Amino acid sequence: MPRTPAVLADALTLALSLALAAVSVPLTATPAAADSSACTHHFSGPQICVRLEGRGARNSVTGIWTNPPDGLAAREVSLLRDGRLVDTAMATRSGKALTHTWPAGDTGSGTELCVRFRGSRRVACQTTR
Repeated sequence: MPRTPAVLADALTLALSLALAAVSVPLTATPAAADSSACTHHFSGPQICVRLEGRGARNSVTGIWTNPPDGLAAREVSLLRDGRLVDTAMATRSGKALTHTWPAGDTGSGTELCVRFRGSRRVACQTTR
């Protein structure tokens, strides 16, 4: 079958319609996961990180000490929200790091969430979006 300009135009129109439909789906879908993390940026001493995982204003918060001394199996970690203490828990060894995850909750938007490990002045913070 010969390809006439009308057939080619119909094919192009169909291809453009499909492409625009594919682009519009992500624009109308629910917000993507708000996963993010931040770490202290010191080359010596404790390397402390905070990780947020969730959607929108609902996130779980994980405190991570990436380079604890060998043999240290657990250490208290505190969660701060906009500078105020929210909770203190026990971070335990997971591989080479000490970690603790607080369950998902309403963290709001524009909220600064920080973690601090007992015995360290280093604090890792992340602001929710």
